[in-house]
Order: sequence, then structure tokens, then C-alpha cells
Amino acid sequence: MKAFVHEYGEMKLKEMKEPIAGEGEVVVSLHAAGLNRRDLGLPNRRGSEADALILGSDGAGTIDSVGVGVNGVTVGDEVIINPALRWQDNSDAPPQGFDILGMPDNGTFAEKIVLSAEQVEPKPAHLSWDEAGVLALSALTGFRALFTKGEIKADETVFIPGAGSGVATYLISFAKNIGAKVIVTSRSEDKRKQAKELGADIVLDTASDWPKELVNETIDLVIDSVGRATFNRSLEVLKKGGRIVVFGATTEDNVELNLRAFFYGQYRLIGTTMGSRQELRAMLEHVENYNMHPVVDSIFSLDNAQGAFDYLREANQFGKVALRIK
Repeated sequence: MKAFVHEYGEMKLKEMKEPIAGEGEVVVSLHAAGLNRRDLGLPNRRGSEADALILGSDGAGTIDSVGVGVNGVTVGDEVIINPALRWQDNSDAPPQGFDILGMPDNGTFAEKIVLSAEQVEPKPAHLSWDEAGVLALSALTGFRALFTKGEIKADETVFIPGAGSGVATYLISFAKNIGAKVIVTSRSEDKRKQAKELGADIVLDTASDWPKELVNETIDLVIDSVGRATFNRSLEVLKKGGRIVVFGATTEDNVELNLRAFFYGQYRLIGTTMGSRQELRAMLEHVENYNMHPVVDSIFSLDNAQGAFDYLREANQFGKVALRIK
């Protein structure tokens, strides 16, 4: 089978052996997969390792075969892949043994994948394969950040720096679905326009004076994945006693924080990452109940997976980048 792998420090398309379902496992014939910023960093983390690793965390397809002891999943079922490995029930933090699919396990940028039957969920019927393929990782991350950790309410306002990421597009839709007010920022005029069309109530230029622009707004919750470039600026517009949820750091990991201003402001700083199977199922129910569709910016073929990586690295996308496999 064809797969996009990292091997000897290089990324390339390669023929790999077709996987076989062991006890408790299923083989999924993949139709589409989704890229995430995590994928961009994995080659550097692996260095020059010799073993070929199939990249990719997100994917959707059809059950091709099932192993001994698998119940509730049958050949032909349409499923999405749950990339959060070995995290079943909601908890304050991931349990010991938690990993994200795609390293060290083989991932989804291939024609087939074998994994535990516990890692597949029914595909929402209203989604196309491309939409289903880009759903799980970003949407699950956003769902946990907004609802489990951020505890957003219908009468509250959420502020999201950086409107174009896959998670941000899900956050906008999730929040608007329940009636919350959404404020986003972007350097790009096109992305600001697209965020407005998606449902954001207020869109700001990242370079603008946020406190001046938002002087009449009460921001209850900030969800930040940018890191150093926006963290303290976000605190400036967050109401006293408000919550800030952080799930990433696309600029720099280290942030200078004025502790006195922080504790006088009575702010709550909350970290999060990914989510449990319980939250994934709640997210899928939400997607179905609101007939929600992921924002797919671009679709590349598996043969042009390198082009998809290059495009994502430029960070010009609004929403998700998909690989169409078959």
C-alpha cells in the first residue's frame, strides 16, 4: 500500500506492507486524512531515525477487516479515527500511557491503518469523507478547551487570537452553536472576512489596539494557542476573574507574566490538550445535532502529501488541510 512516511530524516511516499488486524483490532481503509501542525514538528523530533514511520493523526474511512474479539464494529462500517490513544473517560489530565496517533504508532497518511477497535467511532452521516477526515484532533481539542475546561455559557463572550487555525474555526462554530459571543483576531484581511462569514461577531486586526477596540466588551473567556505573542495582550482584555485556556504555543513556549497583576486580577489560567473518548463522542453528537461542517481550506492527494506539508507550513490556510486518499 502507499503511505507517506518519515525515514532516515526524510519524508517521502513509500510502498508499505498492508496491515493485518490482530486481536481486538480493526483495519480501516482510509478515504481521507487531515494535517495538523503537530505533523510539521514530528520529523525534527525523529531526526535521522531509520525505521519508516507513517505520519498523520486524523483520518476517516471504511472498516476493511476485524480481528478476533471485536464487537460492535463490522466490515463496511464508515468510521472516523480517534487520535487520542488510551484516554477513555474524561479526566483533569490525560492518563499515564496516553499518546497521540502518528508517533510512535503508524498514522493515517496511508491507504490503510490498523489500530484498536476502541479507536474508531461512527462517521457522522452528513459529513463528506474530506470533512470527516479532518475532524477529530482539532475539533476534540477545541471542544475540550471550550466546554470542559473553559466552561463557556450561552450568555458569555469568548476571545480567540488567531482566527485561521483549524481549532479556531471549530471554536467559532461550537461557541456560536450554543449562542455565545465570539471575538477573533487575524493579521489577514481575508481570514478576518472568512471568520465573519463563519459566525464571529467581532473580528480585529492582530496589530490593532485590542483594549481600545474592545472597551465596550466584557470578555469572559480567552482561548489561546499562539503563546508569547498574544498571551499578555489577551490578559489585557480579559475581564477581572476571567478564564484563559491555553492549548498551544505556535510562537514561543516561554511567557513573561506579571504575577502581581495576575493575582490582583483574580484570573484563572487553565491548560488543556486533546481530549478523551468520552469528550470525542460528545463532540460528535454536537456536530450531528447542529449539522456542523468542518471548514476545509484545501485538499491534496496522498501522492502530493509533501505539497500539503509545505502549504500548511506557510500558515496561509483558513481551516483544515486534507489529504484525499481514495
